[in-house]
Order: sequence, then C-alpha cells, then structure tokens
Amino acid sequence: MEVSMLLTLPTASNGVQFLSQTPSAHRIDGSASPRRKIARLETDSDTSTRSKSTVLKGPITIRVQSDDNAFKAPARGVATKQELLRACVHEIMDETQEDLRPLKRATYEKVYRTCRSVILDDDGGAHLYDNVFHREVRDALRRIAATLIATKEEAVAWIATLVKYCKWFEKRIALLESLLTYLDQVYVVNHSSTRVSLHDEAYHLFAQGIFGNAQVAELLRSCVGTWLEWERETHSIASNRAVIPELVEYLTIHKQFSAFEQYYIDTTREYYQRESDQTPQDDAFEYFKRVQARIAEEDERARAVLPVGSWGVVRQVTETSLLDGKVEWLSNSLLPELMDARDTTTLGEMYKLFSRVDGLKPLQEAFKFYIQRVVQSIVTDVQRDEDMVQRLLDFKAQVVNVISNSFVKSTTANEGSSTEATQPDSTFISVMNNAFTFGFRSRRNKPAEMIAKYLHLELRKGQRTLTNAEYQAKLNAALEMYRYSEDKDVFRTFYHRMLARRLLMSTSASDDFEAAMLKKLKEQYDPEFGMGEDMFKDLNVSKDMMKAYHASKAENERAQRLNVFVLQRSAWPFTVPLTLPTLPSEMQKDLEQYEAFYKLQHSGRSLKFDHALGSAVLKGRFSNGVRDLTVSLYQAIVLLLFNSQEEIGFAEIKARTQMEDGELRRTLQSLACGKKKVLKKTPPGRDVDDDDVFRYNADFWDERARVHINSIQAKVTTEETQKTNEAIEGDRKHYLDAAIVRIMKGKKEMTFEQLKVATIDAVKNHFAPSVNSIKERIDVLVETEYLKRSDEDWHLFQYVA
Repeated sequence: MEVSMLLTLPTASNGVQFLSQTPSAHRIDGSASPRRKIARLETDSDTSTRSKSTVLKGPITIRVQSDDNAFKAPARGVATKQELLRACVHEIMDETQEDLRPLKRATYEKVYRTCRSVILDDDGGAHLYDNVFHREVRDALRRIAATLIATKEEAVAWIATLVKYCKWFEKRIALLESLLTYLDQVYVVNHSSTRVSLHDEAYHLFAQGIFGNAQVAELLRSCVGTWLEWERETHSIASNRAVIPELVEYLTIHKQFSAFEQYYIDTTREYYQRESDQTPQDDAFEYFKRVQARIAEEDERARAVLPVGSWGVVRQVTETSLLDGKVEWLSNSLLPELMDARDTTTLGEMYKLFSRVDGLKPLQEAFKFYIQRVVQSIVTDVQRDEDMVQRLLDFKAQVVNVISNSFVKSTTANEGSSTEATQPDSTFISVMNNAFTFGFRSRRNKPAEMIAKYLHLELRKGQRTLTNAEYQAKLNAALEMYRYSEDKDVFRTFYHRMLARRLLMSTSASDDFEAAMLKKLKEQYDPEFGMGEDMFKDLNVSKDMMKAYHASKAENERAQRLNVFVLQRSAWPFTVPLTLPTLPSEMQKDLEQYEAFYKLQHSGRSLKFDHALGSAVLKGRFSNGVRDLTVSLYQAIVLLLFNSQEEIGFAEIKARTQMEDGELRRTLQSLACGKKKVLKKTPPGRDVDDDDVFRYNADFWDERARVHINSIQAKVTTEETQKTNEAIEGDRKHYLDAAIVRIMKGKKEMTFEQLKVATIDAVKNHFAPSVNSIKERIDVLVETEYLKRSDEDWHLFQYVA
C-alpha cells in the first residue's frame, strides 16, 4: 500500500508532496484515471524523483509542513463539534473586543471545516442555526442594548457609540457568513421555506434587539433631538456632526430610516411652528429674512446628513411651519414696502417661497390692493391732473418690471429637455389689469379724458429724438391705459375733438402716425373710431377744391393765400356757431368769393363758416426787425386793429370785433400776458379787465424769423372741458333710453334687477352706468309712457307698445 493512501489532505495544501511512480505504469490515455501522486520521501532528491522511478525500502519519514493546527484531525463526536462552533461564535460575538483577533480554540479554517462536517456529515444544521448562531447573535445584541441603555453619554457622543456597535456588528456578521458558509449555502438553501440567510437573520435580530428596544429607541430619539435643538439654537454645526450621516447609513441598511426620517420631520415641524407662534408681528422684513436664514440652515443640514430624497421634504416642512399663518401678514406688510423701494430681488424671493407653500393668493391680493391704492391716489390728485397719465405710465412700468423680474415661474423650454425657461406669471398680469380698472373707477371720466389729452400733446410734439419704434411704443403704452377705462365714450369724444384741432390747425407732427393711431383704435379698441376715415377724406377733398380755386385766380391775387376746409358736420365734433366775429373787410371779401365758387361746383349745398379753429400768418414790423407771426384767426382779427391806431381799450376792441367776451379775454391774454408779448397791457397783470388798455409793442423781438404765438383758445380750456362732459352726459342719457327701450321691446316684461343687468351689458362698450342713472332713465321712460309698472308687482316693468 502506498503512503498516499493513508492520508487525506486538502487539495490546496503544500504541506505534503507525493512521489511519482514509474512513468510507464501511470500513462494517461483518455479514459484512464488520473495519475496518483506519491508523497515526497526524505531520502529522495528533487532531481532523482523527477528522472526515475523510486523503490521504497526501509523506514519512511513523512514531513508535514504547517504553522498551525489546521490539518489536525477534527474532534470526534457531534456534541464536541457543536460545542467548538458555539465557543468560537461566542468569542467572535464578544462585543467587548473591538478588533478581530485569532480565535483561542481553533483557526478560522478549522471552524470552516467543522461547520462543513456538521452540515454534511452530521446533519446538524438545525441545531447550529438555532442554538449556536441565532442564540449567540441574540445574546450579544442584548448585551449591546444593555450597554447603550446604561451609558452616561449624551447626544452625538451616544450616537457615536451606537454607530460603533453598528460597524462592529457588520464586520462580525460578515466574518460569520464566511466561516459558516455551509450553514448558509447548504442548510439554509435546502430549508428556504423555514429559514432565511444568516445575513438576513442577523440583521433582523439587530433591528429587534437594538432599534426595536423601546429604551434604545427612546435614547436615540432623545439624542437626535438634543443635537438638532443645539444646532438650531446656536446656529452652529456640532463638531462631531459627521457621525449623523453614518447613523443614517446604518439606519438605511437595517431598514429603520423611515421611522428616523419621520421623527426628524416631526421634530422640525414642531420646532418651527413653536418659533412661528412666538414671533410678534411687528417687523415683517426682519421675520422674512429670518425665515430665509432658517430655511437655508435646514437645507444645508439636510444635505449634510440626510439622503437626497429627504432634502425636499425637510425644506418643505420648514417653510410650511415657519410661514403657517404668516403669509397674509407678510404679504400685506412687506409687499408695499418692497414695491416702494423697487426691491425686485426680495419680491422674487417672496414669490418663490410663497409659491412653495401655496401662499400666492394672499400675495396676489396684497399686490392688487397696493396697485389699486396707488392708482387711486394718482387719479384723484386733482392738483396734478396734467401729470396724471405720465405718472400712471411710470407706475405701470414699475409694476410690469416687478412682474417680469420677480413674479416669474419656470417652465421646461422644450419637451424632453432639462433646460428651464422663465416667464411672467399670467395671474399677476391679470391682477394688475383688474387693479388699474378698479383704480380708474375712483374718479369717473377723468382718466379717459386725460389719456386723450396726453395723446393729443404727444401727437403734436412728435417723436423728436426718438426712433419710430420708440415713439410708437410710447403711444401704445398710453393706449394700453385706455383699456383700463370703462368710460370709452369720454375718451372717444375728447380724442375726436382734439384730433379735429390737430388736423385743421396743422399742428400734428405726422399724418402717418395719426392714421396709424386711428387704425389701431378702430381695430383693437373701439370700432366707432371709423369716423377718422371720413375726416381724412374731407381734408383730401378740401385740398383738391382749394387747388381748383387757386387755379381760377391770378397768381398775384390775395386769394392765393386763402385756405378753406369744407367739412361734413356728421364727421366732425363741432357745433354750428351762433355768432361769428367781425372780420376785416378784405378777409370777409375773400370768403365770399370762395363761397360763390364752391356753390357753383356744388349746387344745393350751404356753407357755415366757423372761425374758431382758423389761423393766419401776419407780418409784424417792429423796431428790431420784421417777424412773421403765426397766430389764430381770432388773434389776427385783434392785431389787425392796431394797423390804424396804436392804443385801444378793451371795450372798443370788443365792439369792433363782436367776439364773445370769454373768447376775447383769452385772445388778449395770449397776446399781452404770455411769454411773447406783441401787445402791452395797461395796467400790467395776467387777467384782462374791462378797463384795460392795449397798445402795439414796438420793442418786441424774437431770435426766430417766424414766431408762433400760442393761442389759449387752441387749447382745451376748463370751460370747454366742462361743456364736453355735459355733452357726454347728455349722450349717455340717450344711450340708456335707447338701450332700455330696445331691451324691453324684445322681452316685453322684466323685473328691475333683470333690466338693470341687461342695460349695463348693452352699454358696457361705451361707459359703465351707475345704478341710480339707470333708475332715473327708467322713471323718465315710465313718465313718457314707453314703459309702465305692473299692477301686481311694483318692481316689474312692462313695455308699452
């Protein structure tokens, strides 16, 4: 028998080498068994054993090379094996030993082989699983729990101890999984219906014995709460905070993080709700900045110690708790202050923060109230009516800037793209529009009137240094203000009158811009602005008529300098003058000649002259030189009187010109009391009295060769404005009467409430009537027997056919 047959050795061991038989005796030929190895004998040399067969003679010594007892024969008996394994597992699970050390009773290899033997040879897996592994792990965890409960450490130091045991446990279980491989990979696999892997069983026991221990769990919550409280109160970072992320890692491994996260969130909510409740509502700006600082602190802390999935939750809880019950106060207190300071940055931060806590509604209400209040203050400031529109435009530009830069929301630029784009929040644009509309209601009619006057001045001044685009944008901005007015008829009337003045007096800077404005007004704002087309048509026809008239006269005749506009009364906003001033005989003769020419061209038509908007160019000879004076026709009538005499009293001027008293006084004021005094008044003063005397100012001088004398009559005076408003009120009565009769004719019978709503809807494109005005017109129609009240119900009206 060969020595190799007496030994059973691991295939990985080099402790024993075998001798070879004669090569011819052990030839491998496909199906033959592998050549057996013969242990190397001490009497052989390396060369001899490789080159020739060896004959075994005499005593043989076998040297086994090993530095431990790994290959000693295992202990015999199942109980002995089980006891060896229990003792080794107990030693591994000794929590007092922080570092891994060699086992006292066996090597790791021996533990591994003994486990293999117990599982494969003795079928002792159940006992090894339950009475060795399970029990020893459970007992170790009980000792760890007792140590954690008994320790006097606090806060993060206690957490560090817990983390230390988590690390220790992780390493020890990993070692046991390696040593007890046959238990895990053979026994457990074969009994998977009743057993789980060693890893899962051990971590289940850890979750029960440590995190499931009520006292340990309470200590953990207390220590985490103490740490959080300290950092929040001191606004500092704990020196050993780094242990918290390690704790979170092990909580996640042991499937305990959700409970920890919930506790973290609950603690955060309670802390900041308490802080919010204890904050006095005195300094909104200071509180808002503190909220921002708190949110930043919590966000930094969450990013430092929690997984990414928890960051947003913690931030949301912090924001909601701090702002609970505070959004309305912050909006009402802080927004006006920030708007006045034009602090778009802080307003943007408010918008973003409030949008995350569903607090935009109070912000919108505060925004609306602020705009409405400012617009009302501008509109009702009677002393600054002339600046009303410019102030409104400036304020709107400020509001639009806030919406465009602060109240913006992010949107995905393209589908499937991660790029974000920003756009103004349309809700705040609607809030702005509504607020301006409400603000305009605080003073009926006046905003619409002043918008028309503002456009009048701008169209007279022209673009000057502005580009076409800039000038058009300026006009469009004023037109946008018109949208906020519910008094459409007021704007239409004033714009119509002033447009007529610009066209007839040739004071418009550009006919192209005038035509473009009328087109935009008609297409985008009010279809009734089509009357502008008839106005331009009349001007073109008049120019053609004047060309024909001039062609019929000699080139040197005075009639060549005459220019007359023939206008359809239906297209122009002027009434027939009851009286006309007395013209100089030459002027009167020229007009009579033109009237005769016109009637030859258009038989059956009659002309009514109106000199109120006429103009003339006079040559004034002064001691400092000759100047061309561009004046109104009324100014020309007065100045021509001084050709025959140098000094004339007010009463005489009035008698010779037959001008209306108020018109004459304004004309004399423009000539003698303005900046360009071509007449002198005695006594000096700004008002014209009955006893004043006027004389020709020979010392008048101006650096320009053509001098324009501003005419007060060419401006919209207070008196004329009042008359215009009275005319508008009269038109409104007719609008209401017509609307009510039309509605009742169709319905036959309606209650007052029904008729009121229908009437408001019918005239809303012209103006917004008051309830009292509707009541008055209904009463008038009842009196005039267009309507009658029902005999059974006083509030029910019936149409009278």
